Amino acid sequence: MNTLHPEPHLALIVEDDPDVRALAGALLEETPLDVVEVESAEAALDCLQERGGEVAMMFADVRLPGEMDGVQLARAACTLWPTVRVVLTSGDPGAASDDLPECVTFMPKPWRGLDVLVQAEKAIHDPQPPVT
Repeated sequence: MNTLHPEPHLALIVEDDPDVRALAGALLEETPLDVVEVESAEAALDCLQERGGEVAMMFADVRLPGEMDGVQLARAACTLWPTVRVVLTSGDPGAASDDLPECVTFMPKPWRGLDVLVQAEKAIHDPQPPVT
């Protein structure tokens, strides 16, 4: 395995609704990022543990099946993989609460494709600085 840090080139989509996940995936396929789609926070963490250094952006719903929700996933990602650009989305206007970590961008549903692409561009060209 290559021990050098690979350039981040993955977009990780975490969404339990297959239609929304497919739409986000189709949008992000238009970027230089490779797309990985999962439906739970646990699956997202598995992916991050295997390929965290490759992930440029995580686009996740707040409400997810399983033990963890999107906010808990975002907290873990911001702590363990601080260079990943984390975008949380929800149809619940109360989800954009003060509980969100500073590193998270919140995007209400229904989101616009252009807004998702803007976040992907930021993930590619303006990655989060590592915490020092």
